[in-house]
Amino acid sequence: MQVPQAVLETNLEGLELFNRGKVRDIYCLGPDLLIVATDRISAYDSVLGSGIPWKGKVLTKLTLFWLDFLKGTAPNHLITADVGGMGAEVAAQRDLLQGRSMLVRKAEVLPIECVVRGYLAGSGWREYTESGSVCGIKLPAGLRQASKLPEPIFTPATKAASGHDENITAERAAEIVGQGPVTELRERSVAIYRKASGYAGSRGIIISDTKFEWGLCDGELILVDEVLTPDSSRFWPADTYKAGTSPFSYDKQYVRDWLDESGWDHRPPGPALPEEVVLKTSERYLEACRRLTGELPR
Repeated sequence: MQVPQAVLETNLEGLELFNRGKVRDIYCLGPDLLIVATDRISAYDSVLGSGIPWKGKVLTKLTLFWLDFLKGTAPNHLITADVGGMGAEVAAQRDLLQGRSMLVRKAEVLPIECVVRGYLAGSGWREYTESGSVCGIKLPAGLRQASKLPEPIFTPATKAASGHDENITAERAAEIVGQGPVTELRERSVAIYRKASGYAGSRGIIISDTKFEWGLCDGELILVDEVLTPDSSRFWPADTYKAGTSPFSYDKQYVRDWLDESGWDHRPPGPALPEEVVLKTSERYLEACRRLTGELPR
């Protein structure tokens, strides 16, 4: 498979830039938003100096797959991913936008990350080793790194515009968005995790944990942004998984591990990645896409 040049930034003619995030460029398109997934990669809250070929198209293809798979479980913001149906100004830039763009309804995004964990990894594992709990939820003693939890747990986090997101308790989340919304967010997020995990398991992938974003549109709670991608989730191949280890992953944990060993102090700007790390990361994203959807992006 030929490796394309990474798309690090878009500057679309005739469209107003609404926001440029760590990975996505978002444009105003009438009352709606055009979300373009670039090939930028971030870690430790910094955009790194190298892009990952295919990454934006993998994120988009997986998000579209999951939104369709979950359409009976949760409403979402997607209008269309057909660039030809987004108007003449977008269609004129088809070569750049096809496969990495979604036209979505604008929503009032809720200010918490809805994280669901089925396994003990990442910041959850670090918190457990210190306190025996994660986000205020007491867990059984004796769990090891990557242990499967008795039940999936809802562990919200703040949404930081800059700096690190912070794990918080459900009680703190209720103070931010209200008790009723938090209860609904927990129930919906855990239900989605369970359904997606069942499917992923049939495709040989363990979803260790994932985060969802929700928003309000015309008074309705809807799923927004990316869904169950290697950027928002930890994907482990089931055939090599073993508790007590840091499992091989189809996500950006490989990049985080390289950064930890590189001596970088986790302060912006993020460093460039060696070509080998770029290519292996691209391969992992593509493999996650192939396993889950049965196809590769074009």
